[in-house]
Amino acid sequence: MTTRRTSRTRPCGGTDGGGSVWDAETIHALGVSTDLATAAQIFNFSLATAYRLVKRDAFPVPVIRAGAHYRVPVAPILTALGLTPTAPNRADGPPP
Repeated sequence: MTTRRTSRTRPCGGTDGGGSVWDAETIHALGVSTDLATAAQIFNFSLATAYRLVKRDAFPVPVIRAGAHYRVPVAPILTALGLTPTAPNRADGPPP
């Protein structure tokens, strides 16, 4: 019996079940940084391709190696996608 692992950071797909939807709000919600697998999903790369690009120093944004893991800052991802790296505006206005 084979089990399949899924990423906890993958956003919910639309009602049509057509895969992941990465918009500015969803990417902002990741926090300051994310893992390489999530960054690969955002750029629509396979994980194998992401590792190859990191090894060649050709990933579209900076990647930080932390021990045996990779972390990818969220702000450069937003910039690379042409989105604003600042926090999205809140509907409830500025803090008091």
